[in-house]
Amino acid sequence: MAYVQKLFNDNFLEYASYVIKERAIPHLDDGLKPVQRRILHSLIEMDDGKFHKVANVVGHTMKYHPHGDASIYEALVNLGQKDLFIDRQGNFGNIFTGDEAAAGRYIECRLLPLAREVLFNPEITEYSESYDGRNREPITFPAKLPIVLLQGIEGIAVGMATKILPHNLGEVVHALMACLKGESFQLLPDFPTGGLMDAALYGDGAGSVLVRAKLDTSDDKRIVVRELPFGATTASLIASIENAAKKGKLKIAGLSDFTTDKVEIEIKLPRGVYTHEIVEALYAFTDCQMNISVNLLVVHENLPVQMTVTQVIEYHAKNLIAILKKELELEQRKLTDKLHLRTLERIFIEERLYKRMEEMKTQEAVYDAVKTGFEPFKKELIRPVTEDDIKHLLEIPIRRISLYDINKNRQEVEAINKRLKEIKHHLANLTDYALSFLAEVLKKPVAQAPRLTKPTSFKKLAAKDVMIRDKKLRYDKTTGYLGWGVTGGEIQMEVSELDRVLLLQKDLRYAIIRVPEKKFVGKSVLAVYDADKEELEKIVFSVLYREGETGYIYLKRFQIEGYILDKEYEILPEKAQLIKMTTKENVSVHLDYKQKPLLRILEETFPVNKYLVKGVKALGVRLTTKETNGAKFVRTGTALSEDEARDEASPGEV
Repeated sequence: MAYVQKLFNDNFLEYASYVIKERAIPHLDDGLKPVQRRILHSLIEMDDGKFHKVANVVGHTMKYHPHGDASIYEALVNLGQKDLFIDRQGNFGNIFTGDEAAAGRYIECRLLPLAREVLFNPEITEYSESYDGRNREPITFPAKLPIVLLQGIEGIAVGMATKILPHNLGEVVHALMACLKGESFQLLPDFPTGGLMDAALYGDGAGSVLVRAKLDTSDDKRIVVRELPFGATTASLIASIENAAKKGKLKIAGLSDFTTDKVEIEIKLPRGVYTHEIVEALYAFTDCQMNISVNLLVVHENLPVQMTVTQVIEYHAKNLIAILKKELELEQRKLTDKLHLRTLERIFIEERLYKRMEEMKTQEAVYDAVKTGFEPFKKELIRPVTEDDIKHLLEIPIRRISLYDINKNRQEVEAINKRLKEIKHHLANLTDYALSFLAEVLKKPVAQAPRLTKPTSFKKLAAKDVMIRDKKLRYDKTTGYLGWGVTGGEIQMEVSELDRVLLLQKDLRYAIIRVPEKKFVGKSVLAVYDADKEELEKIVFSVLYREGETGYIYLKRFQIEGYILDKEYEILPEKAQLIKMTTKENVSVHLDYKQKPLLRILEETFPVNKYLVKGVKALGVRLTTKETNGAKFVRTGTALSEDEARDEASPGEV
C-alpha cells in the first residue's frame, strides 16, 4: 500500500509539473506558453516575407507541439488578435462581438518586424530536442521586452492559475527606461476593448481592477455603449442586460447592436424612465461593470513564481542589458574574425604568398608554405594563423585574386574597425546602449499607439442602492401572507427584489428574510423592519419581561447585528414572559409596586438610556425584586399615551 501511495504521489507531482511548465503557465523570460513559442518558432522557420496559410503554420508547428492541431490553431488566432508579433490576413475573429475566426485554410499570417527585433536571435538562443527527438526547439526566446506584460495571458494548471492583464507597449518601454535610470514608475493595464478602469486595488499586479463599459448618456431616453469592459463581448453584455431586465432590476424598451469595427450597442428606455435613473443599475447588475482578479504567476528558473509588475520590469531591465551584451560580444567576435580574414587576404594577395604553392607537391607542404609566408607579417595579424584560415585562403578563386581591389579592402577594414570601436563603447556603457535601443522601439508605430483604457475612480455601488424600489410590500393580517404580490392588507414599505426585511412576531421571535413575492408568515406578525445593515444599526430594541421562576422584572436593550438568512431567533430567555417592547429612545420604564407593610416607595422610574445596548443573546438587567402591579414604558418626564404604550403595534408602526 505504501508503494502504491508513493507511486501515485510521484506520478501526480510529475503530471502537475508538466502541466505547469509545458502547457499552462508562461515563462518569465519571453512571456510565452510552450505552444505560443512553438508557433513563433515555426513562423521564423517558414518566413519568406509572404503570407502563409494558418493551416500550414499549424501543420508545421505540430513537429514541435504534441497536443494536436486544435490547441495550436486557437493559440495562433489568439496571438494574431494581439497585433504584436503576427501580421494577419482574413477573418481572425472579432474581440468585440466574440465571433470566431474562419477556418485555418481560409486565413493567412506572417511575422511582424517587431518579432524579429525583440524576440529572435538564434545564435544566443538555447535549444532542446523536440518531443520526438527529430527537431530542435528554443527553450525560451531572448526577449528584449517583458512580453508577459505586453500581451497579457491566463492559464489554469494543477493547483494554480495565472491571470496577467495586458499593458500598453509604449508605457512598458517607458517603465523599462525609468527602471534603467533608477527612477520610479507606475504601470497600469491597458485593454484592447478600451473602457474605463479603477485600478485602486491593482496592487502592482497582485490585486484586482474594476472595469466599466464606456456609456454615451448624452440622450435622456437612450444609452449607447461605445466601449466594452475587458473580458466582455457585445453578445455577453447584451445577454446580461436582457437578464437584468427580465428580473426587474432595470427597465428598458429595446436593445440594438450596431457593432462593426467599433462597439455600438443602443439601449432604448421606456416611457417615464430616464438615462440618469438606470446608469448605476447597468453598472451594478450587468456586465457593464466587472471585477477582474489578477494573479501574476510565471515560470522562472523551472519553478512557478508569484511576482509583481515592478519585479517583472526590474528583471527585464537587467535581462535586456544581458541580452544586448551577448549580441554585442557576438558581433564583436564575428567582426574580429572578419577583420582577421581580410588582413590575411590582403597580405596573401598583395605579397603574392600564393606563389609559394606552385612548387609544393603535397597538401601539408602547401599549408606549411603559406603559414611560413605569414611569419614576417605577425605584427599585422590579430591572432595566429590557423589551418582553417589557410583553408579559406586556398579556396579564394583565381578570378578574385586577379581582380583584387586594395582600396575596397581598405574601406571595408576601416568600416569594421569603426564598428568595433562603437561596440567597445557600447560594452563600456551598456545602460546607455539599452536606453538607445528602447528609444528606437518607441519610434515604431505600434509603440506610439495611444492608451485605450481610461484610468479613473468609481464610486462604490451597492446593488441594493441602485435597485428600483417600485414594489409595494404588503402584510395581510387576515390571511398571514407577506409580499409584493399580496393584494390585500396594509402597505409596509416600498422595496426591490434584492431587499431584506426583519419579521418580528408578537412572542418576540424574529427572522430576516428576502422580500418575497407572496409568503405565509403567520397572523401574529408584530412589525416589519427594513433589514438593510445601515437601517438595523439605527434601531435599538428595549424589552421589558418577567423572569419565569422568580417573577422579577428585567430590561433588555439590544441591536440586531449578525444573522443567518431565514433562521428564526428568540429574543426572550426560556420561560420569560413579555411585558412591553418599544424601539423609541426617549423613554423610561415605569414600575408600580404592590402595597406592603413598611414599603414607602410605591412606584419608580428607570430611564432606559442609562442601560447598555448589547447583543441579542445577552440577558436583560434586573430592575427590581419587588412585587409589581404593572410595568410600562413612558416618555421620559411624562406618561405615554395609551396608543404609544401599546406593545402590539401594527406592522411597520414601531
